[in-house]
Amino acid sequence: MDNKILSHNQIKHKTERIAYQILEANIDEQEIVVAGIKGGGLVFAKKIIKILQKITDSTITLCQVTMDKKNPLESGVTTSLAESDYRDKSVILVDDVLNSGSTLIYGVHHFLKTPLKQLKTAVLVNRNHKKFPVKADYKGISLSTSLNEHVRVELNGKSDAVYLD
Repeated sequence: MDNKILSHNQIKHKTERIAYQILEANIDEQEIVVAGIKGGGLVFAKKIIKILQKITDSTITLCQVTMDKKNPLESGVTTSLAESDYRDKSVILVDDVLNSGSTLIYGVHHFLKTPLKQLKTAVLVNRNHKKFPVKADYKGISLSTSLNEHVRVELNGKSDAVYLD
């Protein structure tokens, strides 16, 4: 069943809007760290970075966040940057879909161990039934879905799309 929620052009537009919102909230920052959660979040973070680099002279730094999404508590969270590289900076934690909130909350927890100027979250799709008290500061689309529905995000270049299965 082809239940497309967002087309390639809609994703492009929403990504641009999120990038501008991030810039507005960080207009005086010399550096913004965009931390993408490995998988779809990292791909989405790179798309955001591409736009940010066109619209600001600030340094935009990519940070890869790695965790076992099924068991983040035991696997722990690691980043491609040393703690000193994001200390006292503005960090945007990015994922493709906010489902239960567990991935984002463990990512947020990791970054909160370090003094930051600010920490915000960005997702392409925000599902409205979370198990954890985490919200997306920047979101492409919010969906009220049932628990047995699945959001599938395909970010592969020329045919990006979001589906509800």
